[in-house]
Amino acid sequence: MEKGRLEAFTDGVVAIIITIMVLEMRVPAGASLSALAADAPVLGAYALSFANVGIFWNNHHHMLQATRKIDGRTLWANLFLLFWLSLMPFAIRWMDEADFQALPTASYGVVLAMCAVGYTLLQRAIIAADPANARLAQAVGADRKAKLSFALYVAAVPLAFVRPWIAIVLYVVVAAMWFTPDRRIESRLKA
Repeated sequence: MEKGRLEAFTDGVVAIIITIMVLEMRVPAGASLSALAADAPVLGAYALSFANVGIFWNNHHHMLQATRKIDGRTLWANLFLLFWLSLMPFAIRWMDEADFQALPTASYGVVLAMCAVGYTLLQRAIIAADPANARLAQAVGADRKAKLSFALYVAAVPLAFVRPWIAIVLYVVVAAMWFTPDRRIESRLKA
């Protein structure tokens, strides 16, 4: 099965997710800097969510560059990832409307953790679809960064009930860890 349609579909869904996120943002209740400052938390949540969607999309792109063929399992794993990514606008809207209380902030962590699960499932499905293509399997290796990211997302969920800001800091830390594209895959593609 060719990967081109999977890439095109994913690009379209990610573009829609980002569009929905920006359309869900409310305009400040005034034309002053103080009105804009009052909306700073939701602008920050939007920026974090945009970065997270971008990180998943960017790494998805790099992973598919190392992919030669896909199968039905790969398609379903990709849909699983896209489903959880599509919940990002809902999660940030809920956090905003609930003034960043514990449950909405924790739900954001659940969405991020499930995106990480989806990405890992997709990665494994791609590797299983073409065992002769060792580039991706070798590039991924033990994938400590992905495991650490997932652990931080999972830790952030209960910590949101202690102090929501602790969970938000962990979400930012994970995003910062992934801001640079996965060099392991890029180096394998150049080799």
